[in-house]
Amino acid sequence: MDIRIQVDSAPVLGPLLVLFAVGTVVQVWRGAWNKRRALLQLAAAVYVAAVLSLTVFPLNVTWGEYANQASWVGQINPVPLLTADVTMIPNVIMMVPAGFLLPLLFRHATSWSRAALMTAAASLFLEAAQLLSYIVLNNGRSVDINDVLANTLGGIAGYALVTLALRAPALSGPLLAASLPRSAALQDDRRRTAPAGTPGQAPIAAPVVRP
Repeated sequence: MDIRIQVDSAPVLGPLLVLFAVGTVVQVWRGAWNKRRALLQLAAAVYVAAVLSLTVFPLNVTWGEYANQASWVGQINPVPLLTADVTMIPNVIMMVPAGFLLPLLFRHATSWSRAALMTAAASLFLEAAQLLSYIVLNNGRSVDINDVLANTLGGIAGYALVTLALRAPALSGPLLAASLPRSAALQDDRRRTAPAGTPGQAPIAAPVVRP
């Protein structure tokens, strides 16, 4: 039996985004989320969908005569930087928004090293998904350690940008208002602005990208 089907991102991710948007509107209407936090989460959802559409979709399902006959092992490049070139730049750019959003959404993104680890983990997940789709669907996608390195660099760059933005008075207010309650950015701001001597609220420096 020969099968050749292409599954585009829109029929899969589109309905999921619509459901998320509807749920977000309901949460705002109920007063559980403010509008800025809702917009931030919608922006994050759209960003995730965009990344998936670029890295995982379209899914080309091929079996039988149309199947890719190359071994899946040959689709993996485990050697870093050996084949690095300018094609890594789009992978860097793709993860800059991720690094920017991390401290606004998650409580563990408290330093550039943690942001780098979180971005690398997300990148490894994408590469694993590509490899799995190659093994199961024969869709011809390859896995490259250089993509992980480029994605991680993009996450660090995004974290550096949000760190600078949180230091700018004109930008810090809107960003903190949109941050989730337990996010690293908001928790750090609360510690810095708490009165001296408040238990558990010792002031610390704002998130800084360390050399």
